[in-house]
Amino acid sequence: MNVARQPGAIARRLLEDCMTDGLSVDNALARLAVYTEKTTSAAQLADIALDMRPSHAPRRCWLEEVATMLRGKADAFDKVRRAAACVSHDRPDSEPAAMTVKRLAGSFDRAAAISPAASVQLSSLGDEHRLSTTTAEIVAWLEQQGFVGAHKHILDIGCGIGRLEHALGTHAGYVVGIDISSRMIEIARRRCAGLANVEFHLTSGLDLGDFAEASFDGVLALDSFPYLVLAGVAERHFIEIARVLRRGGMAAILNYSYRTSPGIDSGDISRLSHACGMDLVVDGEMPFGSWDGMVFLVRRDGGT
Repeated sequence: MNVARQPGAIARRLLEDCMTDGLSVDNALARLAVYTEKTTSAAQLADIALDMRPSHAPRRCWLEEVATMLRGKADAFDKVRRAAACVSHDRPDSEPAAMTVKRLAGSFDRAAAISPAASVQLSSLGDEHRLSTTTAEIVAWLEQQGFVGAHKHILDIGCGIGRLEHALGTHAGYVVGIDISSRMIEIARRRCAGLANVEFHLTSGLDLGDFAEASFDGVLALDSFPYLVLAGVAERHFIEIARVLRRGGMAAILNYSYRTSPGIDSGDISRLSHACGMDLVVDGEMPFGSWDGMVFLVRRDGGT
């Protein structure tokens, strides 16, 4: 029998990879939610984790925590599974970019209806507190890079439910969030109601044509570029980012794609940065403890 078809083989391989990569339990559960067979229940996955029983004590404790989470939060895990299943990462070769974006918009509408938190970060397990923990880590990292400031105007591509806008409201002069999902924009507006320096717009997802040249000090893209890559409009957006950034402005891209080779992403970012007259400042680091995102930071020429 092919090992991939043996019961639990996929889950075991995923758990082994997560341990090798040093991922948190939350991130491991997110991967299980996406890649394991939907016929394998949370309780069965917990049994698989415990059955692995490695001799290495830290790994054994990690697997026991995975099993405890799967059993204690089975309903949340199933909800994450349903939210993840809404969004397909496949694209027919002949599908126009506009059609891909429209399909993705509907997918994110459905995912947000199931769980707003899980729709923007599966490893949150649909829990707002977990989501806030990662959001705070991201904001702290942006502060360390000098990305935010009281007088800076920030554009967030793929703002989702507005979690970063809510967190950045006190760290920036003005924040504009754009997204292709109308449901997510509605949630974001409710979340940030009362913040006078935050606004949201539904976008086509094809370009940044709604914004003037040199109108932002920073452009942020948190887990949105993978879908721009999927739709075939990532390079167009990179060129657009260079256009809307002021001299010395920075773009923070947190996850460029979901491809298996980080080197490919790094090569693409380096090539596009050079072509657009920008400097690559941070190249594929993974600075967060609660989220396994890979970060790139580029700066438009003219800054320090």
